[in-house]
Amino acid sequence: MTTLTPPALTAPLTAPSARFRDLLAAEWIKMRSLRSTPWTLALTVLFVIGSAAVATLSDHAAASGPVDFLPFDAYPTAGYWTLMLVAGTVGALTVVSEYSSGLIRTTTVSVPARGSVVLAKAAVTAAVWTTVGSVASTGSFLVSQAILNGHRTGAALTHPEVVRALAASALVAPVCATVGLSLGVLLRHAAATTVTSVFVLLMLPTMFSETDRWSAGIKHTLVSAAWKRLVQTWEPDPGSLAHTATVPGSWLVYVLWPLITLTLAVFVVRRRDV
Repeated sequence: MTTLTPPALTAPLTAPSARFRDLLAAEWIKMRSLRSTPWTLALTVLFVIGSAAVATLSDHAAASGPVDFLPFDAYPTAGYWTLMLVAGTVGALTVVSEYSSGLIRTTTVSVPARGSVVLAKAAVTAAVWTTVGSVASTGSFLVSQAILNGHRTGAALTHPEVVRALAASALVAPVCATVGLSLGVLLRHAAATTVTSVFVLLMLPTMFSETDRWSAGIKHTLVSAAWKRLVQTWEPDPGSLAHTATVPGSWLVYVLWPLITLTLAVFVVRRRDV
């Protein structure tokens, strides 16, 4: 008589959980695999630098000497509002495109830690747009000053008023891209996210003035208004009725907008279905 022994039970094989650097690598592959990404970034940089050249050529006669630095020649509003618009829109589409295509379901099945996925997307997006913003900001300054140097009215990079304007113009791109991405996570709809990004980043500040304290207080909490104050190199007239934002307060806006919106996006995505 023979007895059958049951087969030994083996523990089920489980795949190791994805590390954060793996998520970063995956998000970087997703971003660079899109053919439109390099073209969008390159055309945006060219437009921003070109707008600086046009503004400088139009206004170079106003510069009285090399001690003057006219920031809105190097960093014209038209060029940098376009940079904010593109950064916010592309940041939003980084997430919204996955929701519309259904790819987000595959991502969340592979990586259940949805908050980590959002943070990885934000890190890659911020890194890419920091590079884009730095190239655009530096290129705008160099092009504008090359034109002014031809008229002997340029300012050196070591000029005390240059560094803040250059840094603010470089960092506004990742700030807007991160805000756009966070809005994409919250809204999950392309049209709604794009309209909201444009409204919050560009249109809302134009609704408020600096003549009334309450209106100025709201305006000073918005990103494009903070950028404009940081690029501005002159101090407000003591007798002016305008309530001008402070430089530290404008830098704080740069920090709080991406921090608050990203924190809210991570909180929400962890508590809802895909």
